Amino acid sequence: MEFDLIARIRDRAASRGDVVLGIGDDAALLQPPAGTLLVVAMDTLNSGVHFPPETAPADIGWKALAVNLSDLAAMGALPAWCTLSLSLPDADATFVDGFLDGFLALAAQHDVALVGGDTTRGPLSVCVTVHGLVEPGMAMCRDGARVGDDIWVSGSLGDAAGALAQWKSNGDVDAVLRARLDRPTPRVALGRALRGIASACIDVSDGLLADLGHVCRASGVGALVDVDALPASDALRATFDSEPRRQLQATGGDDYELCFSAPAAAQAAVLAGALQAGVAVTRIGRLDARGGVATLTSAGADWRAPTPGWQHFAA
Repeated sequence: MEFDLIARIRDRAASRGDVVLGIGDDAALLQPPAGTLLVVAMDTLNSGVHFPPETAPADIGWKALAVNLSDLAAMGALPAWCTLSLSLPDADATFVDGFLDGFLALAAQHDVALVGGDTTRGPLSVCVTVHGLVEPGMAMCRDGARVGDDIWVSGSLGDAAGALAQWKSNGDVDAVLRARLDRPTPRVALGRALRGIASACIDVSDGLLADLGHVCRASGVGALVDVDALPASDALRATFDSEPRRQLQATGGDDYELCFSAPAAAQAAVLAGALQAGVAVTRIGRLDARGGVATLTSAGADWRAPTPGWQHFAA
């Protein structure tokens, strides 16, 4: 049955001209273009941890690739190839077909070729490795932020966390919020547009304050964030009051938006790049020399979150 599933996947996977040998051998053979660096990222999604168990297979497939493409976006990389490791309780061809519907639809949007992987029996778990390409000296790393830089985020924050909070409370889940949880949009075009403009970048997966804290530690800077400047969707504003909404936006995670820094003098270039990519961006604060991430309300009052974000191994 394992080889039947592999054949099923191989028959549906698209290829690219730089794939010398794809699915079906012990390993893939790929030909990176001259003058580029290879960017590699990997994420694992487990049922009940990274998505509700009843999530549709197509949505699981989409999200499994999207969260990895988001890492490439944060580096300013152009996606190229991926591998897929799929653990299933049973050799369920119907599940695999649905999973591929979502996975390959997103892959086609970004010209990503599935070039190999593994299938095995076990609890439902998906591990994807993505490979991208970036020009030397153009990758946006976490250690490039500087004191005085502006802090920006793309899109809106808190929708995915809002859907998860509704799901955990066993209430009705807003369809718009649930779509953001199930099918995040990797900001690849924005990441490419910010090359040479942003000084540092990270994708918001574990919560804005937690992820921005990674940038601050890597760069040796601090951050001052206006929590009321965080962009919110109409759906989130209609569903949550101001204080719960602040917490969802600041700490919720799973948005897979980009948080990046850029010199204050580059504001026009940031907005032009965002316009080119078709993604809204919002300035939410500035980097300073104090260390750590501080948050204020628009009135200037200190605001503290109960936790900066998701903790993978918390009790």
